[in-house]
Amino acid sequence: MNENTYDAIVVGTGISGGWAAKELTEKGLKTLVLDRGRNVRHVQDYPTATTDIWDFPYAGRATAEELRRHETAARSGYAITQATKHWFVDDTEFPYTEKQRFDWIRGYHVGGRSIMWGRQSYRWSPMDFEANAKDGIAVDWPIRYDDLAPWYDHVEQFIGVSGQNEGFAQLPDGKFLPPMEMNCVEKHFKQQVTDKLGRQVTIGRVAHLTAPLAHSPQRGTCQYRNMCIRGCPFGAYFSSQSSTLPAAEKTGNMTLRPNSIVYEIIYDEKKERATGVRVLDAETRQTTDFFAKVIFLNASTFGSTYIMMNSISKRFPNGFGNDSGELGCNIMDHQLEIGARAMVDGFDDKYYTGRRPNGIYIPRYRNVGKDKRDYLRGFGYQGGASRGGWTGLMLDTKLGEELKERAAEPGPWYMGLGGFGEILPYHENRVTMDHSKKDKYGMPVLAFDAVLRQNELAMRKDMANDAAEMLEAAGYRNVRSYDREMGIGLGIHEMGTARMGRDPKTSVLNAHNQVHACKNVYVTDGSCMTSAACQNPSLTYMALTARACNHAVEELKRMNI
Repeated sequence: MNENTYDAIVVGTGISGGWAAKELTEKGLKTLVLDRGRNVRHVQDYPTATTDIWDFPYAGRATAEELRRHETAARSGYAITQATKHWFVDDTEFPYTEKQRFDWIRGYHVGGRSIMWGRQSYRWSPMDFEANAKDGIAVDWPIRYDDLAPWYDHVEQFIGVSGQNEGFAQLPDGKFLPPMEMNCVEKHFKQQVTDKLGRQVTIGRVAHLTAPLAHSPQRGTCQYRNMCIRGCPFGAYFSSQSSTLPAAEKTGNMTLRPNSIVYEIIYDEKKERATGVRVLDAETRQTTDFFAKVIFLNASTFGSTYIMMNSISKRFPNGFGNDSGELGCNIMDHQLEIGARAMVDGFDDKYYTGRRPNGIYIPRYRNVGKDKRDYLRGFGYQGGASRGGWTGLMLDTKLGEELKERAAEPGPWYMGLGGFGEILPYHENRVTMDHSKKDKYGMPVLAFDAVLRQNELAMRKDMANDAAEMLEAAGYRNVRSYDREMGIGLGIHEMGTARMGRDPKTSVLNAHNQVHACKNVYVTDGSCMTSAACQNPSLTYMALTARACNHAVEELKRMNI
């Protein structure tokens, strides 16, 4: 027991787990950091980071067998290629049950989805933290924007977020590196939409270095390759590998243990506290117990919820911390696969440099101020303009010199907008344990039962129509809206299954992300979220984690946990 005892245990190494490791170790705690997957070392273990597309077999496309084994991630339309397939979970080894279609896209390795994430980094606004209380939906957030604002500052300054301060009430400004530049069509679009429709447009706020960070000399600036999902050898975008884990390692206080599947929290009923976690070694299949004064669950929304639901004791017969019956309920994500696209005339003499890994952002404007709709909440858009290139000639019948000449000519300009809409926290949208099906280690799997409901379907009408309206207002042609079938989960912003709240009878966590019934366990990944807003949530996970780590260390000093 002495050999396996630490001051703190962090479960997971992704967006929030890396932050927990950094904050706890920098505050002096000897911290064991556990991840269920293989180790991934920065630069060394990005096998396709610098491979040219023509050097991949099958022109980079996945085989039928690879698509079968990665069926869920393949639903994204981009994740499973020869360049990226190694980051995503094999569904035949780690299945799950879909009572309704659910797109659970996972990465089991050190760094988690911080390697593959979209890097869009937006603060939530005061409106977002007050929305549940105002609308009488679910439960009220136990915190407000002002509680999190200094932690947003803290996180942004460390990870490096490129963006433009705009003064938008519904999208608070931040501590930004220089913004990336809009191209000529995007600048035209912004002016037209602002002048004609009064809607706001900004360059995406993205966790890419556009200038050096003095505190992270190991990270280089963005090279505009737009091959980020392969892993960035320059460390230009924020990932656990390039940023938080090196900071934690530098302290000398971190013990990183990959291939460690945490499947149970050890609870001492006499002490009324958690004493550690139970781990299955993914390679030897041996079980080991590890112990600590404080435990942070950061295994991803459903990873953390699985551990809690699988931790059954006399005190917690329905899952660890589940006195309220809300564990596993209130699944949220962002609805997408909806928007519009158009062709743009008049800019044939203009082009752009590089492959910018970013686009424009249109913040929410529905149900803001005097605007009132027949549904609650709202949506934003991500998108951008680009010109067609040589790939459009891959099926062309021309050969030789004529084909080369055509390939050297840029194609037409296009502009696209894709909506990201809020999903409300419905108790009925839930995940449970399915003991009838097992994964490769013989463990029960999760079963998902979550759908878009009336409020989301009503919102989708505006999400498609408004996108077309803006493109038409800008004077573009061949405007076509789309609304494709999707399952919850496809936004890869799953949230809510161990929500924060004021009342232990209706929530799992308190205002500091502590389990109401066991204060030395903190949960700070997406499972803690009380509502979903429409902005990408990862920056908020990071801020909540840093805030909770500070609280945990102060409580340890006071001997309260």
